[in-house]
Amino acid sequence: MARQPAQDKGADRGAAKGRESANPSAAADTAQGTATAGAAKQAPAERANVSRDELLKHYRDMLLIRRFEEKAGQLYGMGLIGGFCHLYIGQEAVVVGLEAAAEEGDKRITSYRDHGHMLACGMEARGVMAELTGREGGYSKGKGGSMHMFSRERHFYGGHGIVGAQVPIGAGLAFADKYLGNGRVTFTYFGDGASNQGQVYETYNMAELWELPVIFVIENNQYAMGTSMKRSTKSKTLFGRGEAFGIPGEQVDGMDVLAVKAAGQKAVAHCRAGKGPYILEVMTYRYRGHSMSDPAKYRTREEVQKMRDERDPIEQIRSLLLTGNHATEDDLKAIDREIKEIVNDSAEFAKESPEPAEAELWTDIYADLVPQAEPADQNV
Repeated sequence: MARQPAQDKGADRGAAKGRESANPSAAADTAQGTATAGAAKQAPAERANVSRDELLKHYRDMLLIRRFEEKAGQLYGMGLIGGFCHLYIGQEAVVVGLEAAAEEGDKRITSYRDHGHMLACGMEARGVMAELTGREGGYSKGKGGSMHMFSRERHFYGGHGIVGAQVPIGAGLAFADKYLGNGRVTFTYFGDGASNQGQVYETYNMAELWELPVIFVIENNQYAMGTSMKRSTKSKTLFGRGEAFGIPGEQVDGMDVLAVKAAGQKAVAHCRAGKGPYILEVMTYRYRGHSMSDPAKYRTREEVQKMRDERDPIEQIRSLLLTGNHATEDDLKAIDREIKEIVNDSAEFAKESPEPAEAELWTDIYADLVPQAEPADQNV
């Protein structure tokens, strides 16, 4: 198995020293992000009517993730967050759009770039920030850190540090739901880099064979850990790899929260109808490096700025709210102030929360009781 932290120990640093930027084709490769993420672009104003409340919720949810991640980056720079820290800045529309398509009881599981997923599914900012700083008030009591948080209440199953390891676990969650006949769906997130892992295709085969209600969400941010897709694969699409197993799918503009929600609703309906798995390749873009230790010299500053200026998911919704007279500048400033208060409060809570006691080393190792459930249909 490939363990993610290898990148932070030097893999991307090597790339940053010029391996990709020295390549004569680098300029063409780095342009890939802007072109591909906009491939499925449709002007938001051209869509079916969307309510004011929905737009405001999307705006607020994405802004919370953006401000939270900015604060996490600051705390990391101050030395208050140790280990690895992978920020979700730029990719907010992916998880916010898909959460808008989910229902109560649906499950989600993802990789190490997980803070946004936690906030989007309703986990408290205080608990997430406290876990990032290794404090007792965190979701894993300060023992998991950035990559290992869980919430049974919100049906969030991690946060996983091994590349692609969450994919078969996600299928397992879906298998349990099918066994119980409860109509639930599991969202299994992974990146374009992880899509090359062998366990992904073993999981595809089992998921289709058993018609599991799982949505495989490929968050294609163009660069994996630091290598552009054009240099790592000959596949024109990643969702298309599911065809070999009979799994349908599509590519979605991941910088547009409304497009993501619409695609998510289609995928959810497919799974709830008992038709098996579905693959969504969501074309997105991360503004920061792979992790806080990655200077991201495999792409130009101009490319990143162009994406920020032309395709930012939060600015798209902000524009819709203003041009559609759904909100005023003062309304949006008030939301921003509210979000900043939540984020600042989470940071203060994390700083004040004590570190876990030494006795916690011996807790949460074995389950005290493994609950057993009867299937809805004994023939399943």
